[in-house]
Amino acid sequence: MIRAVLLLCLGLPLLAACGGANTRMVQNDEYGDWRDGSVRSRPQGASAGIVVFGVDREREARQAAAVAGAGLAVNAYLWRATLDTLSFMPLASADPFGGTIITDWYSPPSVEGERFRAQAYVMGRQLRSDGVRVQVFRQVLQGGQWVDAPVSASTNSEFEDKVLARARELRSQSASR
Repeated sequence: MIRAVLLLCLGLPLLAACGGANTRMVQNDEYGDWRDGSVRSRPQGASAGIVVFGVDREREARQAAAVAGAGLAVNAYLWRATLDTLSFMPLASADPFGGTIITDWYSPPSVEGERFRAQAYVMGRQLRSDGVRVQVFRQVLQGGQWVDAPVSASTNSEFEDKVLARARELRSQSASR
């Protein structure tokens, strides 16, 4: 009886690994396999077609090739133009693969008691007029505390227009070289 239970406990995981549809939907960083854009070496010896302990060597090779050969995951002109347009604000974070740029709070020197920050989203690899979205946030100082304040509806679209104009300029400069 104990022998049968032991055999069942050891045999089921091996049988489950043999299934053709045994794929894992996890992020690369979940198991700490990616460090600074390079793949950490793994033990060799798994035969083709079998996934051992969640390791799929073919998938890793495809991902490593994609990382090595891929530049930005978004349009380079829109990305650069967005960074240029928002360069007067301190940068909090930028993710070229997700296409997200977030600035830190910026207080214009001419206006006291008011500050702004922006979030820009570059969407897709094509240079299109709807390829960038900018959201501007505003706060005013009231009673020693920063309080959210409305932003003009045209402010976001004005920033988007400036980004698109700069992207067209960058594209024309690269075409003339």
